[in-house]
Amino acid sequence: MKKSLSLLVVVAIVGFLAYSQKTNILLALIKYKGSKVAVAEARDVPWQQGPLEAPVEVGERPPNIILIVADDLGYNDISTLGGGISRSDGSIFQTPGIDRLAAEGAVFNQSYSGASTCAPSRAMLMTGRYPTRTGFEFTPTPDSMESMVARIYNEMDNNLPPAIYDASINESKATYELQGLPATEITLAEVLKERGYYTAHIGKWHLGNDGNMGPHKQGFDDSLLMTNGLYLPEDDPTVVNAKLPFDPIDQFLWAALGFSNSFNSGSADQFEPARYMTDYWTDESVKVIQANKHRPFFLYLAHWGPHTPLQATREDYEAVGDIEPHRRRVYAAMIRAVDRSVSRILETLEEEGLADNTIVMFTSDNGGAGYVGLPESNSPFRGWKITMFEGGLRVPMFVKWPKQISAGKTVDTPVAHIDVMPTLAAAAGTATPKGVEIDGKNILPLLDDETNWPRKTLFWQNGHYQVVRHGDWKLQINDRPADGLQTWLFNLEKDPTEQNNVSSEHPEKVNELRQLLADHQASARGPLHKSAIQIPVMIDKTLAEKFEIGDEYIYTPN
Repeated sequence: MKKSLSLLVVVAIVGFLAYSQKTNILLALIKYKGSKVAVAEARDVPWQQGPLEAPVEVGERPPNIILIVADDLGYNDISTLGGGISRSDGSIFQTPGIDRLAAEGAVFNQSYSGASTCAPSRAMLMTGRYPTRTGFEFTPTPDSMESMVARIYNEMDNNLPPAIYDASINESKATYELQGLPATEITLAEVLKERGYYTAHIGKWHLGNDGNMGPHKQGFDDSLLMTNGLYLPEDDPTVVNAKLPFDPIDQFLWAALGFSNSFNSGSADQFEPARYMTDYWTDESVKVIQANKHRPFFLYLAHWGPHTPLQATREDYEAVGDIEPHRRRVYAAMIRAVDRSVSRILETLEEEGLADNTIVMFTSDNGGAGYVGLPESNSPFRGWKITMFEGGLRVPMFVKWPKQISAGKTVDTPVAHIDVMPTLAAAAGTATPKGVEIDGKNILPLLDDETNWPRKTLFWQNGHYQVVRHGDWKLQINDRPADGLQTWLFNLEKDPTEQNNVSSEHPEKVNELRQLLADHQASARGPLHKSAIQIPVMIDKTLAEKFEIGDEYIYTPN
């Protein structure tokens, strides 16, 4: 009897420990599964080689085009916009490469991402079309990510309302590699390829890896594709890591991600990058430029930095100086690597005699993320990635083209990621696809005349969370939580940082803008994949801070 009782006690203790550690066990299983993916050693990338001599002078052919996109870079993270990360002695960590690009070209002072999360923004960069046309409305997520993030989120002691997860929706979704932009959509790469450009993609894609949705199937002659998200192996002797115990996404990423990429093979045939991811992609970008300098080329360099997981090289970590806390210092070091990448691209163009007739455009896919726990990242704007306050949507957009754009030019008219595709197509001397509705506009005429710009309205949406900017008025509506419709109305001319919600004072303006949203939705095709998770996000606090009654927050679906 005593043995039976002892056995029951042991079983009960084991069961309790297993239940209490279930999340950690699941994360360990995810990590174990990822470790079994075959990844080969680093190898040389066989980029296509252009002609050995130029058939025409550089200035007589269409301009080369380089589109550089950072990931989750905050508006206040770069010094050219008046920001930069502060050191303990009060000095500011500078971003000289990005600053140089801005100073030598045009700065769009009111530039917006296509969405408050990465993948829909990238779809709009490539197509010039809203999600209401493409259906690409939510960000693809790897298997088990949403369930694990919701689980960890609801176990945290941060006082926030619960994350809501619907497993039945997720079970019916396509796999992560197939949650992509339909192959029928026409990308910027396809348009430029028709014009005679060599097209190369390096880095993040996030628009589907397989099923004819990978970049090498969507108009890019060559693609060095990010198939995993570590910048270096976690235990590499040259890496400095910063883990975020308050962030469920970070916990999942450290368990799920490996260190790999692929070349023209989607998610298949993975191999290790040769060194720290940001620097490696820059190395390969330089090779692309040098190999194709005698023909028009389009290079889409889609950096992962400074997206989590936070990893920097020890060299960059030491170089940025004394910055606290540790995660901010690692984050600054990651930005240093992105900034160095921009510098190296500009220097290579000069060395190869290509600078004058090459367009270099720099932007970020959305605003800085609150889950990193860095409260100044989007200052002076409110909100973060995953919200559609200005902090989640305002991004840098700098364009350098010495042959056509005077240094130091500024534009105050609002522009957005939907404008990138038609703008670069026009610069290349080609039209947008026939029979395809393009929502963006060529913004090059704004460099000469802002008075006759015809567009007054921009739209954003993420399921039930919808936003319109019409003139200087911006309306946000959200029907979660279930206790009523959230409505925010701001006059951005008087209140550019969205401090004063005037929806109750201007009901007629709310109705006018809601009708614009309704008209925008009237012919929408609906999302390709339904959202399975709803996450509450504080507007004025990072995830490192506690939620208190009265703090404003939104539920956003994915």
